[in-house]
Amino acid sequence: MTHMFRQRLREGELLVGTLATLPAPEIAEVLADLVFDWLFIDTEHGPFDAVEAQALLQAAGSRCPCLVRVPAGQEVWIKKALDIGAAGVIVPQVNSVEQAERVVRLCKYPPEGVRGVGIARAHGYGLQFQEYVDTANEAVSVVIQVEHADALENVEAIVSVPGIDAVLIGPYDLSASLGKMGAVNDPKVQEAIAHIRKACLAAGVRLGAFGVDAAAVQPFIDQGFTLIAVGTDMLFLIQGAAEALTQIAEAQVGAKA
Repeated sequence: MTHMFRQRLREGELLVGTLATLPAPEIAEVLADLVFDWLFIDTEHGPFDAVEAQALLQAAGSRCPCLVRVPAGQEVWIKKALDIGAAGVIVPQVNSVEQAERVVRLCKYPPEGVRGVGIARAHGYGLQFQEYVDTANEAVSVVIQVEHADALENVEAIVSVPGIDAVLIGPYDLSASLGKMGAVNDPKVQEAIAHIRKACLAAGVRLGAFGVDAAAVQPFIDQGFTLIAVGTDMLFLIQGAAEALTQIAEAQVGAKA
């Protein structure tokens, strides 16, 4: 499943996922059953430790590949995310070629990289150790986020680093770094996104984006973005609850009319 996800990503298949921001395995289980192509487990902003993130991976099982967004591009976070069985990692705030190269090395076992070798869930707790270490370098997806003004100056070189499978644009962090906090449709932010898109297309690197709902991600899909994250578990909860309350309130008004 892990190997197939990276293959689908690199081939440019439209892959629609959603964010799991709460450490509740039941939510991951339900979302996996809804046949999302992937789940985005957010340990950067969500209240997760490694045990809680692993529980979500176990709940999703083999039905739905999971990418874990790590808190930072550091060895300990990347190693733990892959060892607990993530199909790949999403690394935030990659602003230089050196950072991008280091991320790739941390995701690959020697001789291609420097990933530490251990025995964990990804290795079947040892039962599939050799099979996993023999295939992991080809199977694990490496996704970086270009989401800061500093990265724009280096984006052509960053996305040309071998081993980068996709670039997930972080529109909100990008807007903040450009002095346009939250104004993702501001011309300055849109110009920056277009710059990143052009660089990725030239390098043959797949593009990803997040949007709060289907309407927000459709423009990205129309522009050829293929790694799509739509909504979050919490947003779905809020929207569903708010819709139910609105419907009840409207029904009461109608009954009194």
